[in-house]
Amino acid sequence: MFEDSKQNRIGLEIQGLILLGVAFFLGVALYSYHPSDPSLNVQHIGKGEEIHNLAGVIGAYGADLLIQILGVAAYLLPPGFVWVAFLVLFRKGAHQIGVRAGGVVLLVLSLSIGFGTWIKDLNIQGQEVVAGGAVGELLSAGLLKYLGLFGASSLVVLLLILSTVVTTGLSFSQLSVDLYHLLARVARRVQISSIIRFEQMGRKRRVGAEKEVQRKESMRRVARVLVPPRAKAGREVAFRQEEFDFLETKGTFHLPPVSLLEAPGGDEVMVDKQSLIMNSEILERKLRDYGVEGKVVEVRPGPVITVFEFEPAPGVKVSKIVGLADDLALALSAVSIRIVAPIPGKAVVGIEIPNKIRQTVHLQQIVTAEEFKESRAKLSICLGVDISGDPFVIDLARMPHLLVAGSTGSGKSVFLNAMICSILFKGRPEEVRFLLIDPKMLELSLYEGIPHLLLPVVTNPKKAALGLSWLVDEMERRYEILAEKGVRNIDQYNRQVEKILKESTSHVYRKRGDTLEEEREETAPEPIRLPHIVVVVDELADLMMVSSREVEEAITRLAQMARAVGIHLILATQRPSVDVITGIIKANFPARISFQVSSKIDSRTILDTVGAEHLLGAGDMLFLPPGSSKMVRVHGAFISEIEIRRLV
Repeated sequence: MFEDSKQNRIGLEIQGLILLGVAFFLGVALYSYHPSDPSLNVQHIGKGEEIHNLAGVIGAYGADLLIQILGVAAYLLPPGFVWVAFLVLFRKGAHQIGVRAGGVVLLVLSLSIGFGTWIKDLNIQGQEVVAGGAVGELLSAGLLKYLGLFGASSLVVLLLILSTVVTTGLSFSQLSVDLYHLLARVARRVQISSIIRFEQMGRKRRVGAEKEVQRKESMRRVARVLVPPRAKAGREVAFRQEEFDFLETKGTFHLPPVSLLEAPGGDEVMVDKQSLIMNSEILERKLRDYGVEGKVVEVRPGPVITVFEFEPAPGVKVSKIVGLADDLALALSAVSIRIVAPIPGKAVVGIEIPNKIRQTVHLQQIVTAEEFKESRAKLSICLGVDISGDPFVIDLARMPHLLVAGSTGSGKSVFLNAMICSILFKGRPEEVRFLLIDPKMLELSLYEGIPHLLLPVVTNPKKAALGLSWLVDEMERRYEILAEKGVRNIDQYNRQVEKILKESTSHVYRKRGDTLEEEREETAPEPIRLPHIVVVVDELADLMMVSSREVEEAITRLAQMARAVGIHLILATQRPSVDVITGIIKANFPARISFQVSSKIDSRTILDTVGAEHLLGAGDMLFLPPGSSKMVRVHGAFISEIEIRRLV
């Protein structure tokens, strides 16, 4: 058997070499073709006349015959033979070599018909030849007669595409997709390079403007310090001026105004008390039908859902009410019903029923609320409103990390945008920096170029793993700085830095003669503020598939230690399975948010309990605060792409 395989391989190699030889001979004959050489058209050549064809008399006859039959398309035969020889020699799809050879023949014939259809005659070495040859001329004449120019051209183009696909084995659709992705990558690189170029130009202009301002302010300072009265000549007068108002830092960055966000469009729905009372009676009756006695004691309407507080009769088990969620949804014609049994701190069961008309919660409502405006935290995040419609704002620094999960269309990406924009309304670039990781290359690319970015938006999962490793090194570097200064966290360090910078603005002047000269002292280099770093990962599953070990180790170290040095993680995934949200990652993320998920298993994976499968989608979420088992239902704030583009 081994000998048969070896002989078969040798036979294929011989065939391939013969094909290569034929291809080389035909190539030389065709590319050195001359009309005056002996052929079927030229019957005699004198003894003294030279044969131009490098392949001799046989090459001259063969080249002339091929050109007469196939026309210019004959020049495609040598490359076609080389292609088939390559397949034979290297055994690339050995069972399809016959198909590929047939594709070469079909491609040559299609090209011959095409030349016969579109180009009649061509000049080769001073002689007019039929472009499509006898075959192309004959077949194209029939096509033009019965199909017309448009129909014949369409058929020829189709034959050319089909023969190319058969010859090469390339998928036309895959080729189109690859070409699209290539053009998209080129366009993205051009966009990023233009943004970087414009930012560098803007930075140069800002540096020049700041130098000019410093020059003018130094001149103004000299003029102002000459105001004090004269002292006697030769006497040195020392005094300390604490601070000049014109020495305050004039930054070029301004926090964005709230006017960039769109105000609600008047979609507020009035509460109908009679309707709520009627729904309460219907709910009591439906529960009674299932053998659950009790009464609704309070109704709390909200923008998205209405909570009916049901007080069960003595002897009714809470577990029996919880098991009726799907039955009640069917009986009340509701999309989904969530039952909170019992409501913490109350002897009632909360039954959350969706409103018939749902109100949209806009980010502008939360940003303009007192809860957000009065918050001094730079990492304040507008989650949305609670079930009663009150603004719900959290401080990421107290979380200190956040794990987010939700199926496609549940509002997870909109939440990430609202979270980033909330921080942009509070934090300056020197106070907050972002590292955005977006393997899907869809959502976070809008923030490319903002001054808060540590790096351009990372879309390559392997580079994302390197970025997380760099963050671990940055965390260790920051711990060394805090230890050197003898402080426990980043806030204490920054307060110490501000105090040092404030003291360094004092200036000592000594009067010498009629002028005052500033006395400069040799001091240590001024310390630099450490900004908070917020890492946003839009799809954790993509990172875990590429390099799960490195990503998990980096995330675990950051989650365990990075809080004190101001590094915070926000991980989002639409696949909350145990291979993505591992036990180690989950243990280090006490604060979690779940949007609508597809099953109870996913809800338990992210929240350790069921309930997220009953959410309504479109921003409806369950928030689990750190150190608490009490979940809060929040309706997420909406921000449109237009608003984001205005903001960035």
